[in-house]
Amino acid sequence: MLLEAILDHLQRIKSARDHKGNRSDTQILIDFLFFAIDKGVVWENMFTFDTFREFRKGTNLKNTSHTLIGFSCYLHANGKILEPLKIPSYQVELPKIYEQYLIYHEQSRGVPHIQINSIRRVLASFHEYLQRVNMELTAIRIEHLDAFMAEFNKRLAPGTCNTYRYHLRGFLKYLYYERAMLKTDLAPLLVGAPLFDQAKPPKFLRPQEVQKLFAGLKLSTPSDIRTYAMVHLAYTLGLRPVEISRITLDDISFQKGELTLRQRKNNNPTTLPLPEQSIKAVAAYVLNVRPETPHRELFLSFFAPYKPISSAVVIHHISKAMKRAGLSSSSYWLRHTYAQNLLQAGRSIYEIKEMLGHENIQSTQRYLHIDTELMRKVLFNETL
Repeated sequence: MLLEAILDHLQRIKSARDHKGNRSDTQILIDFLFFAIDKGVVWENMFTFDTFREFRKGTNLKNTSHTLIGFSCYLHANGKILEPLKIPSYQVELPKIYEQYLIYHEQSRGVPHIQINSIRRVLASFHEYLQRVNMELTAIRIEHLDAFMAEFNKRLAPGTCNTYRYHLRGFLKYLYYERAMLKTDLAPLLVGAPLFDQAKPPKFLRPQEVQKLFAGLKLSTPSDIRTYAMVHLAYTLGLRPVEISRITLDDISFQKGELTLRQRKNNNPTTLPLPEQSIKAVAAYVLNVRPETPHRELFLSFFAPYKPISSAVVIHHISKAMKRAGLSSSSYWLRHTYAQNLLQAGRSIYEIKEMLGHENIQSTQRYLHIDTELMRKVLFNETL
């Protein structure tokens, strides 16, 4: 069972992205497999801190905690274990205000546990920096933030720097809007050099790529049928992965052809028309392969006790379907494609804002790319 789970996890990593640490992950997980066999570790105790501590004593490999935590989170998301591995020394305890933000962020955004740990590490370093320079959190200014980021991001790739900067901006918004602890919203001021360059247009699928994606979808296994339904919801309604994971059976009206999103970002519930092809895809999943369970969530894992899947599982399976179709894209490309389709259909930016569930118009503008065909039609009354 452990061997099968390891192989599935490594295949997921390989198909999801060009993972540079794949060889290291493989060595650590195979070493962990032999350790579990040699020690006779039962499945219930496989991902406890005591088991991890014993494994770390007997291996010469480094950075084992990150690999095993990621592996256990994958198993937890698929309902194979009750709780992921938790390492006290890995999860630094922070002052109350930081912990409150992490709880708020996890509950409001529905982000996976592994991302919360990533945010925690950034905040832990930020708290340590403020203590070192003897600075109160309520007194920080942009120069302190720039100094911290210059120190924290040293020798990191630009993409990683942007991710850590994004994590810190989220905390700053929380301090200003939710807790009123800062006199100024510092989040928009915390930018890096790449942001001064021209913004890149959002990535979306062209019509032939959409056809290629749907042509490559399979219906051979229960997982394939579930993925088929999730791809339809992401493409025809522009739903976020977290919104797909939160849909319940009570949210769907097959008779009216409607889907009600009760837990949407920014607490903005709405009811959307459900296209016929999406209704059929969801119905095929519900009637044929959805496990029998007391849970009301629409999408469930296929492993007992058949728990609701997380947004990370939605992202994984949609991305996997795209890779299978030969597309170098992610699940969010379908949301961008949905916005482009609305634009080409003649919807105003305000209508698109409501359909996407955005709080402000600026968020919607970032999703829309000026299509050459539409621009020619507007400016020159010309059709390509």
